[in-house]
Order: sequence, then C-alpha cells, then structure tokens
Amino acid sequence: MTVLILGGAGYVGSHATDEFLARGYDVAVVDNLSTGHRAAVADKARFYEGDIRDKNFLADVFTKESDIEGVMHFCAYSLVGESMEKPLMYFENNVGGAMTLLDVMHQFDVKHIVFSSTAATFGIPEVSPITETTPQNPINPYGESKLIMEKMMAWQASATDMTYVALRYFNVAGAKHDGSIGEAHKNETHLIPIILQVALGQREKIMIYGDDYHTEDGTCVRDYIGMTDLIDAHIKALAYLKTGGKSDAFNLGTKTGYSNLQVLETARQVTGHAIPSEIGPRRAGDPDALVADSSKAQQTLDWKPSESLTDIIANAWQWHQNHPHGYAE
Repeated sequence: MTVLILGGAGYVGSHATDEFLARGYDVAVVDNLSTGHRAAVADKARFYEGDIRDKNFLADVFTKESDIEGVMHFCAYSLVGESMEKPLMYFENNVGGAMTLLDVMHQFDVKHIVFSSTAATFGIPEVSPITETTPQNPINPYGESKLIMEKMMAWQASATDMTYVALRYFNVAGAKHDGSIGEAHKNETHLIPIILQVALGQREKIMIYGDDYHTEDGTCVRDYIGMTDLIDAHIKALAYLKTGGKSDAFNLGTKTGYSNLQVLETARQVTGHAIPSEIGPRRAGDPDALVADSSKAQQTLDWKPSESLTDIIANAWQWHQNHPHGYAE
C-alpha cells in the first residue's frame, strides 16, 4: 500500500516523505517544484513532477500508483502577503487544485486524505487558546482559500465514502534532527529562519514588527510546533482514518505561546550569536496572540507535542549551518 504525498518536495512535505519512509511506508511524491526542491525528496520515494491542477497528469499518477491507501496534501500556496497581492492566484491554485484532486480520488476510489490547513482560517480570534470550535473568520485570501478547502472536503465526505482530516497548523518551525533537510524558501518570511540568517551573517539585523501589542513584552505571541511533532500528527491522522475514524479537523500546537522577543532571545542562547534587532512598525492584520488548544488531537489521535522551542531552534540552526544557501548547494 502506498502513501501519496502531494507537495512532497516542499518544507513540510519533504519531512513527511522522509518520516513515512522511515516508518516503513511505501511512498510516492508529486510536486511541480514551483517552491519545492527535488534535492529534498528522499531517494526511496517515487517522484512525479507535475501539477495537481492538471487532471490528466494526476489521473496518470493514480493509474501508475494503483494501491494508494491515503493522500497527504501539502501543495498549496501559503504566503499571507502574497495572497493579499494575488488573491485569484491563491484561489485558483489552492481551491482549484483541491477540486481536481478530490475528483480524481473519487474516480480511483481512494478514500482517505490528510490535509494541511492553517490557523489563518481563524483570522483574529477573540479567545485564546483557540479550539476547533472557535469561529473561523479569515482576514486574507490564504486563510480563506484553506477554509474553502476544508468545506469542500466536508461536502465531498458527506456525499461519498471519502474521509478526511484537516490539520490546522499554528507556527511550524524546525528541521530534521540531523540537519539533512529543513526550511529553504526563495524569499523567506518566517521569523525563526530570518533570525538564523542574521546569526549566519546573511542579514544585518532582525526587524521586530511592533512592540505595543497586548502581550507581556508588547510583541506578538505565537505557538510554535516542531517538524517532528507535526509529521507525527499526520501519520497518526492517517492511521485514525484507516481504522474507521470519522472526518474531522484538529488544531496542532502546544498551548504555549512565545513572543517574538522570547524567540529571539532563545535563538541567541542556542547559536551563541548576538543577533542584532530593531523594533519597527506593526504589520497590518497581525493578531496579538495565536495559541492553539490541541487537546482534541491529543485525545482523539493519541498525539502529544514533545519538542520545546529550544529544540525547534536548535534543529533549525543545525540545518542552516549545514546548508547556509538552502538546497542550492
């Protein structure tokens, strides 16, 4: 039986490919390499280069991989700022790709899918920690597209015998423990890799956007989940579906928030570098705090996060030291 990993050359998808293989699964990967890296895909995985919006291509993959037990869906655009500038591109790729995928899954009678959703579906919540029943009111096209994908899967599940799990990530960070694969974006926007680029001397300083939020030190607070914990949740979600679990959505986080300044200080301790910083103006639409209540995932999926913020940054630091220019080397 095969696990089909869509977007398996990307940041999260490559770690999923690696861990599924390590646990003895047979793995096939689909990626169009628009943001992913071929070098990030483990050699033991069969690789198909193409776009899931191309129905003929995707059907050909499903024909060749005739024994798919489940699909992992990671191939969506995920930059909030870019989605504000190019909303139609996000709906066309994220929603359109999911529509084609669900159609092909139904055609080939593939019943289980685990989907990477996001805390961005909640927008600016009025409560913290955030539970699965917190109202979802996205404030950008990225979050809106993911919410539409959740709803699309729910309707498809109600009309067919397909089942799904939507995993709503909070702030994903870190890398494989040995530093062999990690985070490499062409235009980095995530806090931890930017901080580590300063430690490497690739940037002069880190800009902290806003220090007047309603938090203990005035900077934004976020819930960071390590890559090992994140992928473990995907593997357990597939096992849950295969043993008859009903379609559902789960938050993935640690229920512990860290401010931008706390993340910066932890990175200074891990790297031993001063890491210069500067306070800048707020960015529009940044909530004060986003912290997950992941009790439901812990109870239903028997999942529990184990990586501390120090662990997460240490793993990321090892990756960045080993690959200062990402996969370009």
